[in-house]
Amino acid sequence: MAPTDDIRAKFGRFRILVVGRANAGKTTLLQRVCNTTEKPEIFDREGKKIDAAVVQGSVDRGYHNIENELVFGSNPDFAFHDSCGFEAGGEEEFRSMKKFVLERASTVKLKERVHAIWYCIPMDEYHRAITKAEEKFFSECNTNSVPVIAVFTKFDALWDDAYGQLKESGLTRVECKNMAPDRAKEIFANMKIWDRLRDTRYPPKDFVHLA
Repeated sequence: MAPTDDIRAKFGRFRILVVGRANAGKTTLLQRVCNTTEKPEIFDREGKKIDAAVVQGSVDRGYHNIENELVFGSNPDFAFHDSCGFEAGGEEEFRSMKKFVLERASTVKLKERVHAIWYCIPMDEYHRAITKAEEKFFSECNTNSVPVIAVFTKFDALWDDAYGQLKESGLTRVECKNMAPDRAKEIFANMKIWDRLRDTRYPPKDFVHLA
């Protein structure tokens, strides 16, 4: 048996909780990480496969089970959990998410432990990047030893602003296009969004931005 097989047998899949609004680009993020355009298979906590139509029907009725595992066939060593729901402001959804984090962060069952949390914040709405949902999560949700990474998705939304600023400075279209990504990072830094998150009670460990 190869060393990776030993690790997989003992620890199971690398388990990630994905948090964020419904339009935060979470599905696209997971597909990119797993190098696929396919939808994931869905399993319950016991490892039994669930019909995707049944899950969608539950979501349509406003019910979402954070315990369900999302697994992509292209990269089955990852298991994802979607916290969809709590950002709508419901206390019950927030308590459910918080309970899940506390249980999965401290469980002695290694195969059920959460290893990381990705908090997705879409930058196509950067004027409201930090809402009450973010404030509530980072001020009330102690994730113990599980690292939280802030993922600023749809970062190319800032490129338009960056392009416009560069164009006004007299640069050519090609120059503006090439320089826009770096200027977007400067715009992002000036917004102090990361600084605000770092000042919360339970701040994220780090951040990335994805176009």
